[in-house]
Amino acid sequence: MSAMTGYTRRLLAAAMLLALAACSTTQIASLEEPTAAPMTGQTNDPAPGFENVAAGSEEDFILNVGRRIYFTQDSAALDSVAMATLDSQADWLNKNPTWLLKLQGFADDSGSTSKMQTLSQKRAEAAMAYLASKGVDPKRMWAKGYGNDREVRDCTDRSCKVQNRRVVTNLRTEPDAA
Repeated sequence: MSAMTGYTRRLLAAAMLLALAACSTTQIASLEEPTAAPMTGQTNDPAPGFENVAAGSEEDFILNVGRRIYFTQDSAALDSVAMATLDSQADWLNKNPTWLLKLQGFADDSGSTSKMQTLSQKRAEAAMAYLASKGVDPKRMWAKGYGNDREVRDCTDRSCKVQNRRVVTNLRTEPDAA
C-alpha cells in the first residue's frame, strides 16, 4: 500500500467522523421525549416522572423515605442501616400524623415454620418499638409476623435469602379488621 493510499484512507475516515459529529438529533429527541422538569442540580431533585408526587402521600413515603428494612439470619436485631431507615420513617411519620402503619415482618426458610413465624413477629415488633422510641405514637401502629409464607424470592443462594428477612412498613388510613 502506498503512502498516498494510507493518507487518503485516514483523510476519508476523519471526514466521515466530522460528518457524523455534525449530525444533530436534538430535533428528533425533542419529538420523542417529554420535556423534563427544570433541575436545580440538588440531590433531592425528583426523578423524572415523579415531579408531582404530593408531600405526605404514600408515594412520597415509598419514594423518599423507604419502607423496607432487612435483618441477618435468625435475628430480630436492628443494624445501623435499618435504624437509619427507621429514623427517616419516624421523621416523616411525625410530620404526617394522620397515617397509621402496619409493620409486616417476614423470614426466610432457615428454620421451622413456627420458629420463622415467631422471628418475623419479633422483627415487626422491634421496628415498632424503635419507631415508638422516636416519637411515633404506638396507637398508630401494629405489628404482624408472616413467617416465610410471603417470600419475595424462592431461592437457596445466601445473598438472595436476605430479601426475605425483612420488615415492610405499610401506610394505612384505618386499622386492619380483626
